[in-house]
Amino acid sequence: MARIVVKFGGTSVATVERIRQSARHVKREVEAGNEVCVVVSAMSGKTNELVGWVNEASTFHDAREYDAVVASGEQVTAGLMAIVLSEMGIQSRSFAGWQVPIKTDDAHGAARIVEIDGTELDKRMKDGWVPVITGFQGVSPHNRITTLGRGGSDTSAVAVAAAVKADRCDIYTDVDGVYTTDPRIVPKAQRLSKISFEEMLEMASLGAKVLMIRSVEMAMAHKVRLLVRSSFDDPDAPQLAPDGTPGVPGTLVCDEDEIMEKQIVSGVTLAKAEAKITLRDVKDNPGVAAAIFGALADEGIIVDMIVQNIADDGATTDITFTVPDSEYDKAIKTLQAAGTDKRIEYARISGSKGGAKISVVGVGMRSHAGVASSMFKALADKGINIQLITTSEIKTSVLIDEQYAELAVRALHTYYGLDRKDA
Repeated sequence: MARIVVKFGGTSVATVERIRQSARHVKREVEAGNEVCVVVSAMSGKTNELVGWVNEASTFHDAREYDAVVASGEQVTAGLMAIVLSEMGIQSRSFAGWQVPIKTDDAHGAARIVEIDGTELDKRMKDGWVPVITGFQGVSPHNRITTLGRGGSDTSAVAVAAAVKADRCDIYTDVDGVYTTDPRIVPKAQRLSKISFEEMLEMASLGAKVLMIRSVEMAMAHKVRLLVRSSFDDPDAPQLAPDGTPGVPGTLVCDEDEIMEKQIVSGVTLAKAEAKITLRDVKDNPGVAAAIFGALADEGIIVDMIVQNIADDGATTDITFTVPDSEYDKAIKTLQAAGTDKRIEYARISGSKGGAKISVVGVGMRSHAGVASSMFKALADKGINIQLITTSEIKTSVLIDEQYAELAVRALHTYYGLDRKDA
């Protein structure tokens, strides 16, 4: 017997019929003798509709009332899920975040979980009940409903799993696991049976959209094993692992120690719409980098790849970095303003939109030399020019022209042997 927290995303609960299909997955786990707790998102599209109503009511609204409205989407889903489970003969009841309680700070619209009291959930599960909890929300120190912002339902599920000491947290979504790359770009992309927290964190931050970064960070911190699987699979079908053998479907995100054979490269990711900005001949004084990136941070501009080249005389430096295409014009204006009031001293500024960041990720890169150089060779063989390079212990990223992005992904996927089913 295991204790499992299962989370269903918006597409998995988009209609009452989809809720019924998802409930059948819960029933299968209960009938297998497992203790189960459910966390749900709002129905697909419902949160956007609620946000639209708030903005229609008032452009300058109270963030606390915004949360009160937006949180209602998950309450509807939780109630419907509990009703459907009860109809199937499974004892169930819904819990709003404040009823658990899921305690957060008071940053309305982007709250962070501070503490979860799992006492009531633990008791219910031991008594054979299936609690159904609203994701994406909690309660502030002032006893007001809060919402957690983007990726909040996944984060809620991981936090609940940690609070009730679950054996794993199953994230049901509209894909059946984590793949070596986007199957829409590379049809031969393979579903991974296991991936480490660190690899998943890198892939999520580099463009893979299967899991939100916040939830992976929390899972890694609390050692909560995640299972990514599809709610669209037949709940009554034989449970098969990615290699076709009997086992748990989907991709297990776990500690590196659980993975026996570590691939040199586990995946290739792509992030499009990356803009490049270069500040030329920046006076290389102490604090200059803090001034540049502090000015951008004050405007809420997210900076990604950063490369610095110091001149031979050591007096000036060129600093190149990337921002999303959508933030390019704002970033240029911010840096020009900083230059005008002498917060930053530089000769000129240049840049361009339309870049693509290609990354290879794998914990096996720690113990294998030459992964970066082989990546550069594979791209050179296809005539693809590299504009920027950044590396970490388990990833190498390059910036290239967006027109070559999919060619680069396919080339690297094949080069590292990820096309093979035994990869």
